[in-house]
Amino acid sequence: MEKNSDKYNSYLQILKEELKPAMGCTEPIALAYAAALAGKYLETLPEKLEVKVSTSIIKNVKSVVIPNTGMLKGIEAAICAGVIGGDPDKELEVIAYMPKEKSDEIQKYSKTVCIEVEHLKGGATFEIILFAYAKGSCVKVHILDKHTNVVSIEKDGKILKKDLAYTDSSEKNTDRSILNMKDIWDFAQSVDLEDVREIIKAQIDCNMNISIEGMKNNYGANIGKVLLESDVNSVKTRAKAMAAAGSDARMNGCELPVIINSGSGNQGITVSVPVIVYAKELGVDEEKLYRALVLSNLTAIHQKTGIGTLSAYCGVVSAGAGSGAGIAYLCGGGFEEVEHTVVNAVAILSGMICDGAKSSCAAKIAAAVDAGIFGYTMYKSGQQFYSGDGIVANGIEPTIKNVGRLGREGMKATNDEIIDMMIGKE
Repeated sequence: MEKNSDKYNSYLQILKEELKPAMGCTEPIALAYAAALAGKYLETLPEKLEVKVSTSIIKNVKSVVIPNTGMLKGIEAAICAGVIGGDPDKELEVIAYMPKEKSDEIQKYSKTVCIEVEHLKGGATFEIILFAYAKGSCVKVHILDKHTNVVSIEKDGKILKKDLAYTDSSEKNTDRSILNMKDIWDFAQSVDLEDVREIIKAQIDCNMNISIEGMKNNYGANIGKVLLESDVNSVKTRAKAMAAAGSDARMNGCELPVIINSGSGNQGITVSVPVIVYAKELGVDEEKLYRALVLSNLTAIHQKTGIGTLSAYCGVVSAGAGSGAGIAYLCGGGFEEVEHTVVNAVAILSGMICDGAKSSCAAKIAAAVDAGIFGYTMYKSGQQFYSGDGIVANGIEPTIKNVGRLGREGMKATNDEIIDMMIGKE
């Protein structure tokens, strides 16, 4: 792909828009961000807060530990953290840099402040509407479609910010419809590494650091450690274990940042850590590793574009297929090997549900990475899935289109059933 062409610049911009730092699970962090914004404009400590949230927000906030809160979980904890210690200028790192003593303040505040939560049924998949009240004033913050897409801020009925033209946040971003696997491959092969060095290096450093932390200490179900107990010498097992360990740490209060992919830290870990582990095992040079990570990241983003930000379709399936693509390239595969790896991987695992952010995400990551690697192993052995095998269509692009349809449309009812189960509704 020609450097500085429109397509080259668009692909580069997509990477910059998607690979951002975040500390903590991104849905509760979006709530903390909304609360921090409300506190900023209210200019005093809220006495009462009301929040209306879509189904997927409830699902992905319910069971994760909010960093820097003394192990608090849930919507109320995320809001209190944003109000007491949040810096809205840091966006998805909104509570990353607050002083340690704020943890005690957050716990005290959570026991005294009134927070009312309402479930928004139907409508947008990702939506947060937060009201903060104090001394006769009210600030309203509205986030829609993506974690930091603030479409309006109001105070006492006066509009401080309103971007109704961008109620679909995709209008603010580079057009994702230009993504396709052939151009992704070409971009990964031709990109000037200096153009991506900063974001890819940050992904390597951050995501490996949290994976190492997860392996060293006790987080969640310790999936990484369990995997290594069975087969420490296999690079495939180590790739799965390290990625799982990063998720276990992240879901259970670790205060290290990650570089996300498609709005998700777990997807960011899944799409990068296994590729990095394989690169080290194979002894490849930095250039090949960076190109493999460009390929894996864009492959995952391409799949998620059709699915949407949040769905009942587990996002690490797409990320696992992306990591499989990167690993196939590291092992000497060309475009044909990469496209068949992705098709095989999504054929194996598509339909794995997202039932919220929590410790079992680490085990799902291990399964997704395994599917990505096995998709490549299949093709090397002369085996593949063919058009008509379930959702597999004639070629990689129609197959990815089917995945998007399944995740966005086919699993809507599944998402509703999952949330009813999670909140104990018969």
